[in-house]
Amino acid sequence: MRRMMNHVALAALIATPLAAAAAQVPVPHFAPAPTPVKAGEITLSTPRSRDLPAENWFRDGGYYQVRNVGQATLLPFIPPANLATGEAVIVAPGGGFRGLAIENEGWAVAQALADRGIAAFVLKYRLLPTPTSFDAFRDGVAAAMVGKPSAFPPPADTPDRALEDAAAGLRYVRAHADDYGIDPARVGMMGFSAGAFLTLTTVLKLPPADRPAFIAPIYPRMTARDVPADAPPMFVAIAADDFLMDPSLGLISSWYRAKRPVEFHLYQQAGHGFGLGRPGTSTAGWFDAFLRWREQNRRLATTPKR
Repeated sequence: MRRMMNHVALAALIATPLAAAAAQVPVPHFAPAPTPVKAGEITLSTPRSRDLPAENWFRDGGYYQVRNVGQATLLPFIPPANLATGEAVIVAPGGGFRGLAIENEGWAVAQALADRGIAAFVLKYRLLPTPTSFDAFRDGVAAAMVGKPSAFPPPADTPDRALEDAAAGLRYVRAHADDYGIDPARVGMMGFSAGAFLTLTTVLKLPPADRPAFIAPIYPRMTARDVPADAPPMFVAIAADDFLMDPSLGLISSWYRAKRPVEFHLYQQAGHGFGLGRPGTSTAGWFDAFLRWREQNRRLATTPKR
């Protein structure tokens, strides 16, 4: 439980006060942390946001998180050549567009993908402002988690700056595909919570040529969408007790009615923010299911039409 509390805390910024109260999640115990050094980080071409305080790193339960991100970057995780499949995934961590659970839903996921031969690029996208004071930030998150109004409420939809960063990340990876041994036609995107919102928005708002080749929104908001007729294949995983779960399964129905490929995994219990899988729950199997789904779709894409 402690391992996952970091993202659940930031996820409370997404929830309505009633949903946050119902979730009964623990009050966060954030602690300031030094800025980690990550060799090979790539600065994207989107402009720096000027309305934020300095970028601020912190930990909860030992896992890095970051807020007030004003400059978008990509961090590559490239598999060894003997394992490489030629596929790539942009990984977008969650955090309510007010922070990023960048270790648990970024670096760890990207490393897991690279270990299985898939090049991965963690997107540190620009966020919306939170208080300069770390104590004010922590107290604001704690208030949201017990159902009180937040001093820095979440946006109603994916901010334009985050979408611009995702588009820039996709463009960068495709433009440098030869450098990384990647097929530019096989660059997908995976996002968690707010990162899942962002992943879906790339399909719903970007021109067809700029969209990911496939998407994997993990614990997204499950409401219906207007799905393009040429939307990419989609893999979704969420727990039944997640506050973003919608019993209508509108997101899945939208893809299905549009006659676009979709695979959906509803786990009995794990709450929100289970990352690569919450110990003691069946969510530990979603990542392997995703890999099998990608392999199936890769075979289908290369099978000659009769």
